[in-house]
Amino acid sequence: MTHILAFTNYLTSEKRYSNLTVLAYKKDLEQFFSFIHTSNNASLDATQITHNLLRAWIAELKNVGNSAKSINRKISTLKSFYKYLQKQNIVQDAPTSKLISPKIVKRLPSFMQEQQMQNVLEEQAQFSDDFEGKTQRLIIEILYTTGIRRAELANLQTQQVDNINKIIKVIGKGNKERLIPISQNLNLLIQDYITEKQSIKNADNNFLLILKTGKPLYHKYIYLVAKKHLSANSTLQKNSPHVLRHSFATHLLNQGAELNAVKELLGHASLASTQVYTHNSIEKLKASFKKAHPKA
Repeated sequence: MTHILAFTNYLTSEKRYSNLTVLAYKKDLEQFFSFIHTSNNASLDATQITHNLLRAWIAELKNVGNSAKSINRKISTLKSFYKYLQKQNIVQDAPTSKLISPKIVKRLPSFMQEQQMQNVLEEQAQFSDDFEGKTQRLIIEILYTTGIRRAELANLQTQQVDNINKIIKVIGKGNKERLIPISQNLNLLIQDYITEKQSIKNADNNFLLILKTGKPLYHKYIYLVAKKHLSANSTLQKNSPHVLRHSFATHLLNQGAELNAVKELLGHASLASTQVYTHNSIEKLKASFKKAHPKA
């Protein structure tokens, strides 16, 4: 649809959203209009959508087992879409104005215990000594030591590493830049990796981390690496790259880091997004109290 194309172009050029985010918006809108055209009039366009049609789609999403979180994301997509159409004077009243989002049961972020992370990083047998093994080790090291997102790691450029000042510059959501300090140990690992990368045939040296074929990392590969190495030391149901980000934030707060500092390191726009990690710290305090206090 013309309106969807215009909207996604707007998200890319003006809002500066990542390709993955724009693709998610596009898929949500295409799914919605596919439902509308299948169950109603195939000629209906965005300007003819009513509140009742939106409610029918949400009911269908619930019927086929979509989670409240997934439905809320799709509702958010529709609201953003119609806000854009209003801004362009394509519609006057948004049919999304009275939509009510399902309640989400809040879950604490899953994270690795500090000893578990030590086991992952210190067990040399987990990582082979060839180039692929060194790439996989750096994936885990960087994700846990910096707390960056999977997409941020995949797009990390070699020139974004300042080995003199031991800082990496990360391009986050909305193309926002932030600076993250790295340890001396991680800095040395990165510099050794950059040197070894020169021996890889057809290596794309623009990207910091590459596959053994010389091509940049792809998102699925990062996920599989995290799952492989975390699963060996974790009982968590889901061992994804984001668990390392959760672990980074939780361990910092457990060791007394200021909430605002963690917010900046994570690249959160709102402090509320970071505060969820304080619950893990509180749970740790409760566990310590229960274990140590005679009246607990």
